[in-house]
Amino acid sequence: MAHDDSASYPGERLGLPATDSGSIGRIGRRLLALLIDWVASSLIATLFFGYDQWALPAEAGVTLFSPVMVFIALQIIFIPTLGGSPGHRLVGLRLEMLDGGWPGLWRPIVRTALLVLVIPAVVWDADQRGLHDKAVGTMLVRR
Repeated sequence: MAHDDSASYPGERLGLPATDSGSIGRIGRRLLALLIDWVASSLIATLFFGYDQWALPAEAGVTLFSPVMVFIALQIIFIPTLGGSPGHRLVGLRLEMLDGGWPGLWRPIVRTALLVLVIPAVVWDADQRGLHDKAVGTMLVRR
């Protein structure tokens, strides 16, 4: 598909509608979804590993990495099974392949690894797709 650099809204070059269902998920929804996923991951990690996970590594056997590991697990489990993380689903987003179809298992793994690195997630193109989505051929759209 040829891309037109003069698109008037994010997703137009991808053939998506400007608003409503099927349009590109905007930054506000994406940030809220990320916050929901992070809070859920922190709560789950605290439930299973206790409050001392927030202590310095020298003072506890479990560190701040516990919420990150739970976050990674949530992304990798829910993206291929439900089409998005719990946060995505709660704010009305779903992860789709550019060409349709199921993302498989490797895409959620690579996407999540890049998301955890942060920089790929905060650098995006004119269609508001982060580098982590561009790398695996996915996009977040409104349900």
